[in-house]
Amino acid sequence: MAALADRVRGSGRIAAGLLLNLLVSICIVFLNKWIYVHYGFPNMSLTLVHFVVTWLGLYVCQKLDMFAPKSLPPSKLLLLALSFCGFVVFTNLSLQNNTIGTYQLAKAMTTPVIIVIQTFCYKKTFSTKLQLTLIPITVGVILNSYYDVKFNFLGTVFAALGVLVTSLYQVWVGAKQHELQVNSMQLLYYQAPMSSAMLLVAVPFFEPVFAEGGIFGPWSVSALLMVLLSGVIAFMVNLSIYWIIGNTSPVTYNMFGHFKFCITLFGGNFK
Repeated sequence: MAALADRVRGSGRIAAGLLLNLLVSICIVFLNKWIYVHYGFPNMSLTLVHFVVTWLGLYVCQKLDMFAPKSLPPSKLLLLALSFCGFVVFTNLSLQNNTIGTYQLAKAMTTPVIIVIQTFCYKKTFSTKLQLTLIPITVGVILNSYYDVKFNFLGTVFAALGVLVTSLYQVWVGAKQHELQVNSMQLLYYQAPMSSAMLLVAVPFFEPVFAEGGIFGPWSVSALLMVLLSGVIAFMVNLSIYWIIGNTSPVTYNMFGHFKFCITLFGGNFK
């Protein structure tokens, strides 16, 4: 009876984590698109804000004794930090250059790519039924890309890079949590500032910093509030992704992602 109660509580926690991720993931897609369209806030700078707010949020959680930091060697987190930068930057660039529908549909290819990576690099096996589900996903994405009236080459390149880097990132998130024996907060606490530092160095080469349209440019109060809100939601997105992958698997997270895609697609189709 005790074992059954533990399983029920465990399932309840996973369901709650999935629900939180569903809500914040949908919210941030539409909010970021709104920021790009109505304020023209630069992509990499917005990503940097997300990283910094994520680290500050974890710092507050640590001070509130919600988790205990664990010393980790930076060399073990370097590739994860780089992939984290690429994951957010390329997916945001895909969102900026594609409609929300196309952006979300392209992300559906993450599941097949993750399965390929885990099969060939980690020797993990998957059932035939699961592999068969990849056929309609792949065919659907190809058909949409071919017939999309708003198709553009640059958006497709960013979407493809986003899928590849996101797949690597999600596989490594689960692998690092098990390899280093840390929970989602402990891992993200060390990885987020590393990614922030990397992006801080890169931003001046690609975007203005103090000039108009730069991160420290003359923005309206409403724009700054929206950017800050986006950072807070990004913190919840990042934390929930780590938690879900650490407690389930990258494939489970992405299968759930298809459900998020359907809901987001119903929400609208912005230019």
